Amino acid sequence: MKAILRKKLIQQRCQIPDEVWQQRSQAICDRLSNLPQFPQAQNILAYTSFRREPDLTALWQKFPDRNWGFPRCVGQDLVWHQVPIADFAVAMRSGAYGILEPNPDLPSMDLGQVDLILIAAVACDLRGYRLGYGGGFYDRWLPHAKGAKIGIIFNEFYLEELPNDPWDVKLDAIVTELTVKYINLHIF
Repeated sequence: MKAILRKKLIQQRCQIPDEVWQQRSQAICDRLSNLPQFPQAQNILAYTSFRREPDLTALWQKFPDRNWGFPRCVGQDLVWHQVPIADFAVAMRSGAYGILEPNPDLPSMDLGQVDLILIAAVACDLRGYRLGYGGGFYDRWLPHAKGAKIGIIFNEFYLEELPNDPWDVKLDAIVTELTVKYINLHIF
């Protein structure tokens, strides 16, 4: 059931016109930068946009003084590296799945000091569950992650209910171009 839904939603997202995708991505970046927690957040984990995920480039370019971490797939795990935003273009390369990821010689991110985790998803639901890409990378990593877990999606992919498994981890908040929905208020 997840596989069929995933395929349908990714196809739908990939059909978003360039101009609309850019405008909506900018609106998400604006919402994120206006979160009450954002001014204090120094260590932020993010992602690079793939298959028309919301693009967060404007956010990290606006705040290059923060410590930005990006994931690299190593075997079945995610390894997080600190990426200097000023050198982003040379610090990143295409990874095994065609997703931009940090060069392995970049310093590791101190995961014990993470304030915010900005997580791409195919979809999220009202309960805080996310539908990922099916590889299990975030499913294996999220139960041990420190920091507020924030799902980033376009509003039409914020669904009432998604199928979930016992290992799925609820997010703390969902941010779309139209709204911020807090699921786990005590972390904020």
